[in-house]
Amino acid sequence: MAAEQPPESTLTVVLALAANLGIAVAKIVAAVLTGSASMAAEAAHSVADTFNEVLLLVGLHRSGRPADRRHPLGYGKERYIWTLLVAVAIFGMGALFAFYQGVQTFTGHSGGEADPLIGYIVLAVSFVLEGISWRQAVRQVRAAARDDGLPLLAHIRRTDEPTAVSVLLEDSAALLGLLLAFAGLGLHQLTGSPLWDAAGSMLIGVLLTAVALILGRINLNLLIGNQADPRLVADVRERLGAAPEVEWVVDIVTMTLGADRVLVCARLDFREALTSGDVERACVRMAHGLREAHQEVDEVFLEPVPRDDPELRERVIARYGGTLRQLPPDTGSPEGGGPSGRGGVAG
Repeated sequence: MAAEQPPESTLTVVLALAANLGIAVAKIVAAVLTGSASMAAEAAHSVADTFNEVLLLVGLHRSGRPADRRHPLGYGKERYIWTLLVAVAIFGMGALFAFYQGVQTFTGHSGGEADPLIGYIVLAVSFVLEGISWRQAVRQVRAAARDDGLPLLAHIRRTDEPTAVSVLLEDSAALLGLLLAFAGLGLHQLTGSPLWDAAGSMLIGVLLTAVALILGRINLNLLIGNQADPRLVADVRERLGAAPEVEWVVDIVTMTLGADRVLVCARLDFREALTSGDVERACVRMAHGLREAHQEVDEVFLEPVPRDDPELRERVIARYGGTLRQLPPDTGSPEGGGPSGRGGVAG
């Protein structure tokens, strides 16, 4: 099953690319004419952001390829690799250059600042353009959070589609960076001390480092293999446990495969009176039902197992810890899950 490329994600990235490209050129010219360290840091920031939008577009395209023989679960996780490269680029191209410019100015190795008027004009225009891109990113992320029924910050932490979140964080950092650059320019002009300009550049470096770390953490978790939304896991457990053929839901393992793509693996203890044909038909029906209930469920694997197998029990406890209230004891009698003995654990 191919992952569909969200058209709004592409629009968000293309709009950010166009805005950052124009802003980067203007800032470079302004940095050269004014000699401002914070303006130079902002120019490097916009160059990095422009490069990053290209990386995000590549990730959107490559992650949408259909599954094949070598990659039977598709290419959805490739999007996370490219977004992780965005985090590296923000730090390597933006933050480090901002720190360098700040240190150079602090140590007196930068040239004097010329008339900063052009700098103010460029910063004002840049703020307007960045604001347009930021508004589109906010609109998309808020809509996604609303669809998921989550607050905005919780959605950002849990999202399996980091492209729009990356643009939102980049643009938010850009808007704050513009304010810092404006403050650095203005205080330098008012006091005559270049230390304010250097401080603005250093603060921009700190801001970009923070954004790079947040993006890196989000994508690192997705690359390692995040569990699906806990609400989806709970619903899957409930649906499987409610099947008349299932005696006990022994274990559920879920993993995010890409944007809106989830792998579900479940171990089920079926009723002993069932024939092999009954089990096969039940597995097909349950897998179909899970896909109908949740569009993001891509692959479903159901495995019949005895719930009192000691080796399986040990593996499940090793994964989730020793406080599993719903896992049945070694004797096979239920420890929860209701009178029917249906229950289980989820991951």
